[in-house]
Amino acid sequence: MDILQALCEKHRAQKGTLYVVATPIGNLSDLTLRAISILQTCDCIACETPSIVKKLLTRLQIRDKRLFTYRDDGERQSAQHLLQKLQSGLSVALVSDAGTPTISDPGFRVLRLCHHENIPIVPIPGPSAAIASLSVAGFPSDRFLFLGFLPLKKSHKQKILESYRHASETLILYESPHRMLSLFECLQKTLEPQREIFVARELTKVNETLYRGSITQLAQTVFTSTPRGEYVVLISPLL
Repeated sequence: MDILQALCEKHRAQKGTLYVVATPIGNLSDLTLRAISILQTCDCIACETPSIVKKLLTRLQIRDKRLFTYRDDGERQSAQHLLQKLQSGLSVALVSDAGTPTISDPGFRVLRLCHHENIPIVPIPGPSAAIASLSVAGFPSDRFLFLGFLPLKKSHKQKILESYRHASETLILYESPHRMLSLFECLQKTLEPQREIFVARELTKVNETLYRGSITQLAQTVFTSTPRGEYVVLISPLL
């Protein structure tokens, strides 16, 4: 028996248990052996986008796995549906499209129900874009605030940034490419021009790029044209 088979036998998914499984944010090699074992042996997988998970399972040579859609739209109904499956004795792996479930992704409602109904929950840790970015930013990491995705409306976005203007913690944001220019406009209006910013683009992927500098520097050298890819933005604290 090879190592992977041995691990799968040791870490088989248990009946009636919900597994919160972190999946790669880009590089497939970041998937843990324990995560592979749970995906192989669980009865079904709850996921945001089945087509994305099918590609992952195909690369892992995992076939004939039952998939159920679990996303923000209709999450309350989906949470009840998954709870019923768990109560019937099925093992369920909860995954997001990339990274750790429930971190700016759906999942907290089914977890809340499971806690209330005493359903066993097991975290299967792994990739997280926020923590990966923090680990290489060179900003203080003993205290940080994760703000996730800011509101779409610029005035609301600016109001939130203003409320954290004097924060003594490193701030971590997620942002999509079509909103990056708007975010930097808000940063320039809200924060000091020399406040240091760290930006991670397409983490662990072929086009991974890391930027670090003042708001003014990055606005003038990096974000002068339409950005592409997914971004994590860190704002240095006032020291």
